Amino acid sequence: MWKPEHRLAAGRGGLRYPSDLNDAEWVLIEPLIPPARRGGRRRSVNVREIVNAIFYVLSTGCQWKALPKDLPPKSTAHFYFMLWDWDGTLERIHDKLYVAIREAAGHEASPTAAIIDSQSAKASQKGALRLIRKASTRARRLRVASATSSSTRSASYSA
Repeated sequence: MWKPEHRLAAGRGGLRYPSDLNDAEWVLIEPLIPPARRGGRRRSVNVREIVNAIFYVLSTGCQWKALPKDLPPKSTAHFYFMLWDWDGTLERIHDKLYVAIREAAGHEASPTAAIIDSQSAKASQKGALRLIRKASTRARRLRVASATSSSTRSASYSA
């Protein structure tokens, strides 16, 4: 049940967008951001704004070209998104923020229970034993094979 203290804790007021990082979140993930490459020009982008742009796209589901003008350019944000996805930085950021949120809520770092609905249970039954799968698919194969062979037989007789 939502109580006023929960709303205060979950509130994202004072931020430009609800997906933006607050200062406490930035302090958590800043060490996870890889440093700029050695050599060449210095990094000229604000990395926190890059993370805000990535979070904006992920939370709203908008296209990269629909990024607001006050965030970094779409090409820059997308470049860092692809780079950090490839090297695992995004996963580390997610894990760090996930654990922090769970601990702030008074829960253990990782969930100890899971809920499986009837649809998930039905889907898992498709991975049945080999013998059951063979028996259930053999009939279909025979029907398809007989239909194919009968159509080729009738075509060969008419020729």
